[in-house]
Amino acid sequence: MTRPEILQMGPYPDWDQEPLDAAFVMHRYFTAADKGAFLAEVGPRVRGIATRGELGASAEVIAACPKLEVISVYGVGFDAVNLEACRARGIRVTNTPDVLTKDVADLGVAMMLAQSRGMIGAEAWVRSGDWAAKGLYPLKRRVWGRRAAVLGLGRIGYEVARRLAGFEMEIAYSDTGPKDYATGWQFIADPVALADWADFYFVTLAASAATRHIVGRQVIEALGPEGMLINISRASNIDEAALLDALETGRLGSAALDVFEGEPALNPRFLALPNVMLQPHHASGTVETRKAMGQLMRDNLTAHFAGRPLPTPVL
Repeated sequence: MTRPEILQMGPYPDWDQEPLDAAFVMHRYFTAADKGAFLAEVGPRVRGIATRGELGASAEVIAACPKLEVISVYGVGFDAVNLEACRARGIRVTNTPDVLTKDVADLGVAMMLAQSRGMIGAEAWVRSGDWAAKGLYPLKRRVWGRRAAVLGLGRIGYEVARRLAGFEMEIAYSDTGPKDYATGWQFIADPVALADWADFYFVTLAASAATRHIVGRQVIEALGPEGMLINISRASNIDEAALLDALETGRLGSAALDVFEGEPALNPRFLALPNVMLQPHHASGTVETRKAMGQLMRDNLTAHFAGRPLPTPVL
Protein backbone atom coordinates (compact mmCIF):
# COMPACT_ATOMS: atom_id res chain seq x y z
CA MET A 1 0.00 0.00 0.00
CA THR A 2 1.27 3.47 -0.86
CA ARG A 3 2.27 5.42 2.22
CA PRO A 4 0.67 8.89 2.59
CA GLU A 5 3.08 11.78 2.13
CA ILE A 6 3.43 14.09 5.13
CA LEU A 7 5.04 17.53 5.40
CA GLN A 8 6.99 17.67 8.68
CA MET A 9 7.36 21.24 9.98
CA GLY A 10 9.89 20.60 12.76
CA PRO A 11 12.03 17.89 14.36
CA TYR A 12 10.74 15.19 16.70
CA PRO A 13 12.56 12.83 19.07
CA ASP A 14 13.77 9.54 17.60
CA TRP A 15 10.97 7.64 19.38
CA ASP A 16 8.50 9.60 17.23
CA GLN A 17 10.57 10.02 14.07
CA GLU A 18 11.21 6.33 13.55
CA PRO A 19 7.55 5.22 13.58
CA LEU A 20 6.59 8.25 11.47
CA ASP A 21 9.19 7.30 8.87
CA ALA A 22 7.93 3.71 8.89
CA ALA A 23 4.27 4.62 8.42
CA PHE A 24 4.50 7.66 6.12
CA VAL A 25 6.70 9.35 3.55
CA MET A 26 8.01 12.25 5.65
CA HIS A 27 9.16 15.45 3.92
CA ARG A 28 11.30 17.46 6.36
CA TYR A 29 10.40 21.08 5.69
CA PHE A 30 12.62 22.30 8.54
CA THR A 31 15.81 21.01 6.91
CA ALA A 32 15.16 22.58 3.49
CA ALA A 33 17.58 25.37 2.56
CA ASP A 34 15.13 26.82 0.03
CA LYS A 35 11.75 26.27 1.63
CA GLY A 36 9.80 27.81 -1.24
CA ALA A 37 11.40 25.48 -3.78
CA PHE A 38 10.92 22.54 -1.42
CA LEU A 39 7.22 23.27 -1.06
CA ALA A 40 6.83 23.69 -4.80
CA GLU A 41 8.36 20.23 -5.28
CA VAL A 42 6.62 18.17 -2.58
CA GLY A 43 3.51 20.23 -1.80
CA PRO A 44 1.38 18.80 -4.65
CA ARG A 45 1.82 15.29 -3.17
CA VAL A 46 1.34 16.13 0.50
CA ARG A 47 -1.81 14.77 2.17
CA GLY A 48 -0.94 15.57 5.78
CA ILE A 49 1.10 17.99 7.88
CA ALA A 50 2.82 17.01 11.13
CA THR A 51 3.70 20.11 13.11
CA ARG A 52 4.30 21.47 16.60
CA GLY A 53 2.14 23.95 18.46
CA GLU A 54 4.53 26.86 18.08
CA LEU A 55 5.25 26.10 14.41
CA GLY A 56 1.71 25.55 13.19
CA ALA A 57 0.92 25.79 9.49
CA SER A 58 0.56 29.10 7.69
CA ALA A 59 -1.91 29.95 4.94
CA GLU A 60 1.00 29.90 2.48
CA VAL A 61 2.09 26.40 3.47
CA ILE A 62 -1.49 25.13 3.35
CA ALA A 63 -2.04 26.70 -0.07
CA ALA A 64 1.07 24.95 -1.39
CA CYS A 65 -0.48 21.57 -0.55
CA PRO A 66 -3.60 21.23 -2.73
CA LYS A 67 -4.22 17.61 -1.66
CA LEU A 68 -3.89 18.36 2.06
CA GLU A 69 -6.42 16.49 4.20
CA VAL A 70 -5.22 16.69 7.80
CA ILE A 71 -2.90 18.69 10.08
CA SER A 72 -1.75 16.92 13.25
CA VAL A 73 -0.35 19.22 15.94
CA TYR A 74 2.15 17.93 18.51
CA GLY A 75 0.97 20.14 21.37
CA VAL A 76 -2.25 21.48 22.81
CA GLY A 77 -2.03 24.93 21.19
CA PHE A 78 -3.18 25.25 17.60
CA ASP A 79 -3.29 29.03 17.26
CA ALA A 80 -0.35 28.95 14.82
CA VAL A 81 -2.41 26.87 12.37
CA ASN A 82 -4.42 28.98 9.93
CA LEU A 83 -7.82 27.57 10.84
CA GLU A 84 -9.65 29.81 8.39
CA ALA A 85 -7.76 28.25 5.48
CA CYS A 86 -8.47 24.79 6.90
CA ARG A 87 -12.20 25.45 7.28
CA ALA A 88 -12.42 26.78 3.74
CA ARG A 89 -11.02 23.53 2.36
CA GLY A 90 -12.41 21.05 4.87
CA ILE A 91 -8.97 20.16 6.22
CA ARG A 92 -9.07 18.30 9.53
CA VAL A 93 -6.96 19.59 12.43
CA THR A 94 -5.98 17.68 15.57
CA ASN A 95 -3.92 18.41 18.68
CA THR A 96 -2.70 16.54 21.76
CA PRO A 97 -4.73 17.72 24.77
CA ASP A 98 -4.94 16.10 28.21
CA VAL A 99 -1.67 14.14 27.96
CA LEU A 100 0.36 17.25 28.81
CA THR A 101 -2.08 18.97 31.19
CA LYS A 102 -0.63 17.94 34.52
CA ASP A 103 3.02 18.44 33.61
CA VAL A 104 2.24 21.98 32.41
CA ALA A 105 0.39 22.69 35.64
CA ASP A 106 3.32 21.30 37.64
CA LEU A 107 5.77 23.65 35.98
CA GLY A 108 3.52 26.67 36.50
CA VAL A 109 3.31 25.99 40.22
CA ALA A 110 7.04 25.22 40.38
CA MET A 111 7.83 28.57 38.76
CA MET A 112 5.63 30.36 41.30
CA LEU A 113 7.44 28.64 44.18
CA ALA A 114 10.93 29.13 42.76
CA GLN A 115 10.36 32.79 41.95
CA SER A 116 8.59 33.68 45.17
CA ARG A 117 11.21 31.98 47.35
CA GLY A 118 14.16 33.15 45.22
CA MET A 119 15.42 29.61 44.73
CA ILE A 120 17.58 30.21 41.67
CA GLY A 121 19.29 33.20 43.22
CA ALA A 122 19.66 31.35 46.51
CA GLU A 123 21.45 28.46 44.84
CA ALA A 124 23.82 30.94 43.16
CA TRP A 125 24.35 32.51 46.61
CA VAL A 126 25.57 29.17 47.92
CA ARG A 127 27.70 28.24 44.90
CA SER A 128 29.41 31.63 44.73
CA GLY A 129 30.53 31.54 48.36
CA ASP A 130 28.29 34.46 49.32
CA TRP A 131 26.58 32.39 52.03
CA ALA A 132 29.90 31.90 53.79
CA ALA A 133 31.13 35.42 53.06
CA LYS A 134 27.97 37.50 53.47
CA GLY A 135 25.64 35.42 55.58
CA LEU A 136 22.00 34.60 55.06
CA TYR A 137 20.23 35.10 51.74
CA PRO A 138 17.79 38.07 51.63
CA LEU A 139 14.28 37.23 52.78
CA LYS A 140 11.65 36.39 50.16
CA ARG A 141 7.87 36.03 50.17
CA ARG A 142 5.65 33.15 51.26
CA VAL A 143 3.21 31.39 48.96
CA TRP A 144 0.81 29.51 51.22
CA GLY A 145 -2.32 31.34 52.32
CA ARG A 146 -2.06 34.07 49.69
CA ARG A 147 -4.34 34.88 46.75
CA ALA A 148 -3.93 33.05 43.45
CA ALA A 149 -5.82 33.96 40.28
CA VAL A 150 -6.25 31.72 37.24
CA LEU A 151 -7.10 33.34 33.92
CA GLY A 152 -8.75 30.56 31.91
CA LEU A 153 -10.09 27.63 33.91
CA GLY A 154 -9.79 24.99 31.20
CA ARG A 155 -7.91 21.71 31.57
CA ILE A 156 -4.59 23.28 32.57
CA GLY A 157 -6.08 26.11 34.62
CA TYR A 158 -8.14 23.63 36.61
CA GLU A 159 -5.10 21.50 37.39
CA VAL A 160 -3.15 24.60 38.44
CA ALA A 161 -5.94 25.63 40.80
CA ARG A 162 -6.16 22.12 42.28
CA ARG A 163 -2.45 22.26 43.10
CA LEU A 164 -2.70 25.75 44.57
CA ALA A 165 -5.47 24.59 46.89
CA GLY A 166 -2.87 22.34 48.51
CA PHE A 167 -1.02 25.46 49.61
CA GLU A 168 -4.15 26.74 51.40
CA MET A 169 -4.37 29.61 48.93
CA GLU A 170 -7.46 31.65 48.20
CA ILE A 171 -8.33 30.92 44.56
CA ALA A 172 -10.27 32.99 42.06
CA TYR A 173 -10.61 32.60 38.32
CA SER A 174 -11.88 34.29 35.18
CA ASP A 175 -13.41 32.49 32.22
CA THR A 176 -16.36 32.79 29.85
CA GLY A 177 -18.59 32.10 32.84
CA PRO A 178 -18.70 30.37 36.23
CA LYS A 179 -17.74 26.69 36.14
CA ASP A 180 -19.72 24.12 38.07
CA TYR A 181 -16.53 22.16 38.78
CA ALA A 182 -14.91 25.17 40.50
CA THR A 183 -16.45 24.50 43.90
CA GLY A 184 -15.09 26.84 46.54
CA TRP A 185 -13.28 29.07 44.06
CA GLN A 186 -14.38 32.63 43.42
CA PHE A 187 -15.46 33.68 39.92
CA ILE A 188 -14.33 37.18 38.86
CA ALA A 189 -15.37 37.85 35.27
CA ASP A 190 -13.16 40.86 34.54
CA PRO A 191 -9.43 40.05 34.06
CA VAL A 192 -8.47 43.47 35.46
CA ALA A 193 -10.57 43.00 38.61
CA LEU A 194 -9.07 39.53 38.95
CA ALA A 195 -5.57 41.02 38.84
CA ASP A 196 -6.50 43.70 41.39
CA TRP A 197 -7.58 40.90 43.76
CA ALA A 198 -4.60 38.61 43.22
CA ASP A 199 -1.06 38.15 44.55
CA PHE A 200 -0.24 35.54 41.88
CA TYR A 201 -1.80 35.63 38.42
CA PHE A 202 -1.62 32.47 36.29
CA VAL A 203 -2.32 32.78 32.57
CA THR A 204 -3.61 29.42 31.33
CA LEU A 205 -6.20 30.21 28.69
CA ALA A 206 -6.07 29.06 25.07
CA ALA A 207 -4.75 31.62 22.61
CA SER A 208 -6.86 33.10 19.83
CA ALA A 209 -7.35 36.41 18.05
CA ALA A 210 -9.86 37.30 20.78
CA THR A 211 -7.35 36.73 23.61
CA ARG A 212 -4.40 38.52 22.03
CA HIS A 213 -2.89 40.83 24.69
CA ILE A 214 -5.77 40.10 27.07
CA VAL A 215 -3.10 40.61 29.74
CA GLY A 216 -2.32 44.20 28.83
CA ARG A 217 -1.23 47.30 30.66
CA GLN A 218 -4.39 47.52 32.80
CA VAL A 219 -4.14 43.94 34.02
CA ILE A 220 -0.41 44.20 34.67
CA GLU A 221 -0.69 47.44 36.64
CA ALA A 222 -3.68 46.13 38.61
CA LEU A 223 -1.51 43.20 39.69
CA GLY A 224 0.94 45.77 40.96
CA PRO A 225 4.40 46.03 42.55
CA GLU A 226 3.77 43.11 44.94
CA GLY A 227 2.20 40.84 42.32
CA MET A 228 3.61 38.00 40.22
CA LEU A 229 2.53 37.06 36.70
CA ILE A 230 3.01 33.42 35.60
CA ASN A 231 2.46 32.51 31.94
CA ILE A 232 2.25 28.86 30.84
CA SER A 233 -0.14 29.51 27.94
CA ARG A 234 0.89 31.39 24.80
CA ALA A 235 3.04 34.52 24.50
CA SER A 236 0.36 36.29 22.45
CA ASN A 237 -1.93 36.39 25.48
CA ILE A 238 0.39 38.99 27.06
CA ASP A 239 1.39 42.43 25.85
CA GLU A 240 5.15 41.95 26.17
CA ALA A 241 5.98 45.64 25.73
CA ALA A 242 3.68 46.57 28.61
CA LEU A 243 5.05 43.68 30.69
CA LEU A 244 8.67 44.73 30.14
CA ASP A 245 7.90 48.37 30.96
CA ALA A 246 6.20 47.35 34.20
CA LEU A 247 8.97 44.96 35.26
CA GLU A 248 11.68 47.53 34.51
CA THR A 249 9.96 50.30 36.48
CA GLY A 250 8.76 48.14 39.38
CA ARG A 251 5.07 48.67 38.60
CA LEU A 252 4.91 44.86 38.48
CA GLY A 253 6.71 42.91 41.15
CA SER A 254 7.87 39.90 39.16
CA ALA A 255 7.06 37.43 36.42
CA ALA A 256 7.73 33.78 35.60
CA LEU A 257 7.48 33.01 31.89
CA ASP A 258 7.71 29.83 29.83
CA VAL A 259 6.73 31.43 26.49
CA PHE A 260 7.86 34.50 24.54
CA GLU A 261 7.11 36.37 21.34
CA GLY A 262 9.60 35.33 18.67
CA GLU A 263 11.04 32.54 20.78
CA PRO A 264 13.72 31.35 21.10
CA ALA A 265 15.00 34.81 20.12
CA LEU A 266 13.28 36.57 23.00
CA ASN A 267 13.45 40.32 23.58
CA PRO A 268 16.91 41.02 25.11
CA ARG A 269 15.31 43.36 27.64
CA PHE A 270 14.18 40.26 29.52
CA LEU A 271 17.78 39.14 30.03
CA ALA A 272 18.70 42.23 32.01
CA LEU A 273 15.84 41.92 34.50
CA PRO A 274 16.43 40.48 37.99
CA ASN A 275 12.69 40.11 38.70
CA VAL A 276 11.74 37.65 35.96
CA MET A 277 12.21 33.88 35.70
CA LEU A 278 12.84 32.71 32.14
CA GLN A 279 12.06 29.16 31.00
CA PRO A 280 12.60 27.70 27.49
CA HIS A 281 8.98 26.76 26.61
CA HIS A 282 9.30 23.36 28.24
CA ALA A 283 6.22 23.07 30.46
CA SER A 284 5.36 19.77 28.77
CA GLY A 285 9.02 18.74 28.72
CA THR A 286 9.03 15.40 30.47
CA VAL A 287 9.92 12.12 28.81
CA GLU A 288 6.57 10.63 29.75
CA THR A 289 4.47 13.48 28.38
CA ARG A 290 6.47 13.97 25.20
CA LYS A 291 6.14 10.26 24.39
CA ALA A 292 2.39 10.45 24.99
CA MET A 293 2.13 13.57 22.82
CA GLY A 294 4.00 11.90 19.97
CA GLN A 295 1.84 8.79 20.20
CA LEU A 296 -1.36 10.84 20.08
CA MET A 297 -0.10 12.90 17.14
CA ARG A 298 0.66 9.68 15.25
CA ASP A 299 -2.65 8.12 16.30
CA ASN A 300 -4.51 11.06 14.76
CA LEU A 301 -2.65 10.71 11.47
CA THR A 302 -3.12 6.94 11.40
CA ALA A 303 -6.83 7.20 12.19
CA HIS A 304 -7.41 9.75 9.46
CA PHE A 305 -5.77 7.74 6.71
CA ALA A 306 -7.50 4.57 7.92
CA GLY A 307 -10.88 6.28 7.73
CA ARG A 308 -11.48 6.05 11.48
CA PRO A 309 -12.72 8.82 13.83
CA LEU A 310 -9.98 11.19 14.93
CA PRO A 311 -9.00 10.71 18.61
CA THR A 312 -8.66 14.44 19.35
CA PRO A 313 -10.10 16.66 16.62
CA VAL A 314 -10.00 20.45 16.65
CA LEU A 315 -11.69 20.78 13.23
